[in-house]
Amino acid sequence: MSGNETPQNPDELFVASERVMSRGMRLLGDGIVREKGLFTISVVCSVLFGAMTVADAWVLGWATDHLIRPSFERGEVVTSALWAAIALFLGVAVLRAIGIVGRRLVGGVVYYRLVAGHRRLVTRRYLALPMSWHHRHPTGQLLSNANADVEAAWAVFMPLPMAVGVVAMLVAAIAAMLLADVVLTLVGLVVFPALFGINVFYQRWLSPKVARAQSLRGDVSAVAHESFDGALVVKSLGREADETRRFARHAEELRDANIEAGRIRSLFDPILEMLPNLAVLAVLLIGVGRVQSGAAEPGDVVQVAYLFTVVAFPVRAIGWVLGELPRSVVGWDRVQRVLRASGEMPYGALESAGHGAAELRLEGVHHAYGDGPEVLKGVDLVVRPGRVLAIVGATGAGKSTLTTLLSRLVDPTEGRVLLDGVDLRDLTHESLAAAVAVVPQGTFVFDDTVRENVTLGADLGDDAVWDALRTVQADGFVSALPHGLDTVLGERGTTLSGGQRQRLVLARALVRRPRLLVLDDATSALDPDVERRILLALAERTAAGDGPTVVVVAYRKATIALADEVVLLDEGVVAAQGTHAELMAASDSYRRLVDAYDQAREAAR
Repeated sequence: MSGNETPQNPDELFVASERVMSRGMRLLGDGIVREKGLFTISVVCSVLFGAMTVADAWVLGWATDHLIRPSFERGEVVTSALWAAIALFLGVAVLRAIGIVGRRLVGGVVYYRLVAGHRRLVTRRYLALPMSWHHRHPTGQLLSNANADVEAAWAVFMPLPMAVGVVAMLVAAIAAMLLADVVLTLVGLVVFPALFGINVFYQRWLSPKVARAQSLRGDVSAVAHESFDGALVVKSLGREADETRRFARHAEELRDANIEAGRIRSLFDPILEMLPNLAVLAVLLIGVGRVQSGAAEPGDVVQVAYLFTVVAFPVRAIGWVLGELPRSVVGWDRVQRVLRASGEMPYGALESAGHGAAELRLEGVHHAYGDGPEVLKGVDLVVRPGRVLAIVGATGAGKSTLTTLLSRLVDPTEGRVLLDGVDLRDLTHESLAAAVAVVPQGTFVFDDTVRENVTLGADLGDDAVWDALRTVQADGFVSALPHGLDTVLGERGTTLSGGQRQRLVLARALVRRPRLLVLDDATSALDPDVERRILLALAERTAAGDGPTVVVVAYRKATIALADEVVLLDEGVVAAQGTHAELMAASDSYRRLVDAYDQAREAAR
């Protein structure tokens, strides 16, 4: 088991500041268009908050000139001015509170709606992409795309409504300062070019660090999922320490990348906080002199100084947006790779005709995985309705690949797979799923009840469930469970034996009454007697007009002997075909293969 190495992709390890800005603006535009109504409300609330913050400064200046200064000069409080100041401060505070609540609440709804919408898009794309695409991408990476990457892509929308609103506040604050005292405003504004210059340098330095950290998050998720998925292998071979070290190595790389990004933030945050405060000190020093010379009123100095304390907030809010852009762009790129992935398997518009067992036909079927060698090479087969076909072959002969073609998990690179004369590619998705059922080598049982594991949410009554369980010889052990069909089986069905899990998965396929049942070594964990009874029960259902055509990948001689016909696959071609007795008499390679399997089983006992 090997971990996923960090991709050395320059687009992920270094994202130039200019590209972050241009691509980030496109990302912001896309999100705003998707949620324009709610985003507009959140921005209006943010603008209200900004306007009231500036109004607070004006009220403070007004109170200084009309309440505080006259009260000192007269030696008594000016009552009318006091009540007016209280009313102004209270009104501004209420409106500002409304702005804060609206900005945060509606802005949060915008973010979570965008995340939820794109999670659905990503998972729908996963469902549309063929298994060949999934085979090339680790499950942990796919989980990271649908979770961490989607969240990262839209994380910039958390501070964005506030940033847009406080830009308006910044403009209003500068206008109010200019009206109060032009000289003091110009003195304070000297720091703004320094602030923006530092922000640009900050983004250039931070972008590649954040990009690398986001990439490493996917690696950690992939390694963790692989370790959990292979827990049985790890424990049985005593490899816990090795897996711990492997996970720790990736986790430490992510930790170091996050620390590196955090160090940059820790360096720049104090500087960005300090510069506006220096502007306030400069305004106060020069303002005192202007008041003494009569060039300015005390209220104007107080108002300008206060406004410079609040304009630091808009600058920080803009900095938050700029700080999130690199991570959002990387997350967006990783999500877009899934949404733009090619290889979708379009379905047709035809419905599967007829009922009961179907005829299966393969015409000149070839298949290769990607650019690799052909696994199947011109396979021609006909399976008449209601018959049982056993597929036999050595490891790597193409048996499992053939089963994936029969269920259209992948399409042949050449040739056709026909069900009652209709190409599987021409059937609708629903019709194909109803007509063909596959039971793979590996069984998967959900952490749910027996009933839900068999029906998978389909509207099927308990009578149908019990009928399927009886056919696969599972009704006995299910009845013995503490709550019968309502018994929760635990994660991956750990409370069941291997044979019980296989029978449950067989029932899951049969309860839908498929017309073609494909078993890819799906009875290997069963006792030969139980396996024989299951196949005989299927034959009885087929004889009664209620059973499927069966294609079974088999190894055991007892299983093969129950088939109506046997096909020997050898390096992707049909090497021999006939009944079990005919092949035992006519084919040396077939005889050696099935005898070797039985001999190996006897030696293992």
